[in-house]
Amino acid sequence: MSAPRPLRLLVGLGNPGPEYDDTRHNAGFAWVQRAADVLGARWAPERSYFGLVARTQVAGESVWLLQPHTFMNASGKSVAALARFFKISPEETLVIHDELDLPPGQVKLKLGGGHAGHNGLRDIAAHFGSDTWRLRLGVGHPGHRDGVIGWVLQRAPKDQREALDAAIAKSMEALPPLLAGDMAAATRLIHASPPKPKKPPAPRTVAAPGGPADPPAA
Repeated sequence: MSAPRPLRLLVGLGNPGPEYDDTRHNAGFAWVQRAADVLGARWAPERSYFGLVARTQVAGESVWLLQPHTFMNASGKSVAALARFFKISPEETLVIHDELDLPPGQVKLKLGGGHAGHNGLRDIAAHFGSDTWRLRLGVGHPGHRDGVIGWVLQRAPKDQREALDAAIAKSMEALPPLLAGDMAAATRLIHASPPKPKKPPAPRTVAAPGGPADPPAA
């Protein structure tokens, strides 16, 4: 198996328009926006690529960030247009998306796989290929299949939103190894569990002045 290539394209999935801001389905938009801020990249609308595009330089090479504005179900049209023009392969692409099978606040990195019913991934696989890297941002599951569409198009309650925001911020630590193609190092950072809080020390028994702490045995 060949070594992973440095990433050249970061794609955050979501739906355009203020009515979709902060919905669960727009978790990918939130991640790639944070990445652009970290990298100092500026967004601009690009009609040729059907979305918002930002570009930066990493180790002397161009890295593209993309928010498809085709709506989720046609994300592949945007991704394929940009990737083919700049000759970017699926293996050099990271797709960031909401993941029903992970709880809010959990993030996982993987290479390829099925779309698991995610229409954005489905369309990217059809137009571009399924062998992209994927960053799965947990948004939880409504508990029944019939509620999925409403669930992902809703804004999460405050505690879930805060958990997702914290996970996105923490995952930025993995941005340098991701861009360098060091997926093993990126995975260790992304999958690391947060440290458990230390238990407070047990209270010490202090003897009363002039006598023992406990009564004498009978």
